[in-house]
Amino acid sequence: MEEHEFLFLNKLFEAIGLGEFAHQYSHVIHSWFVMLLLIVVALVFVKGLQLLPKKAQNFFEVIIDGLENFMVEITGPEGRAFFPFIATIFIFIFVSNLLGLVPGFYSPTANINTTLSMAICTFILTHIIGIKFHGAKYIKHFLGPVWALAPLMFVLETIGHLARVLSLSVRLFGNIFGKETVLAILFGLAGLYLAPLPILFLGILVSFIQALVFMLLSIVYFVGAMEEAH
Repeated sequence: MEEHEFLFLNKLFEAIGLGEFAHQYSHVIHSWFVMLLLIVVALVFVKGLQLLPKKAQNFFEVIIDGLENFMVEITGPEGRAFFPFIATIFIFIFVSNLLGLVPGFYSPTANINTTLSMAICTFILTHIIGIKFHGAKYIKHFLGPVWALAPLMFVLETIGHLARVLSLSVRLFGNIFGKETVLAILFGLAGLYLAPLPILFLGILVSFIQALVFMLLSIVYFVGAMEEAH
């Protein structure tokens, strides 16, 4: 990647003869790394679960419980069915965003292919939820209240739903790519730690906000699919 002169994972893949793949698909490698990191943390956490939780368990339980309650307040009890997707995508995006703040690593969400893949997952699940709740009647969401204008509304609604994919993916990509670029310039000009510190704190805030925005928009789309057509 041009914004990073040195990436640890790329060097590791170069050492095993996969340097060309690493340079072309650095976002894929770093996505694998985030997934592996989260899986390992989850396995360690599950192994240490106790009936009387300690500090670490309390911390994670508060986060997960807070996310679930927040989502259920918006969606109602029916929303619990897709909470695992919402929680997973929030945590994955947040950790991916933070990864770029570590020198020698790269945020996979700073690549449009990563954000687009997650947006497509949200898009597909939205319509699966719509069909699950309404069956064949879900088509009414695309036809509007006036049957004479149904063909036109179908085209407009289809374009609107496809635009959601573009909105989700480009918003996240643009903000994280901008954060990565600014940090790379500051790291190059002023060293790794001193001058970029304010930007690092801002980067943490941006990482959290962008993960939260993606999660919120996904929930809103799911709620729209669950509602009756008007």
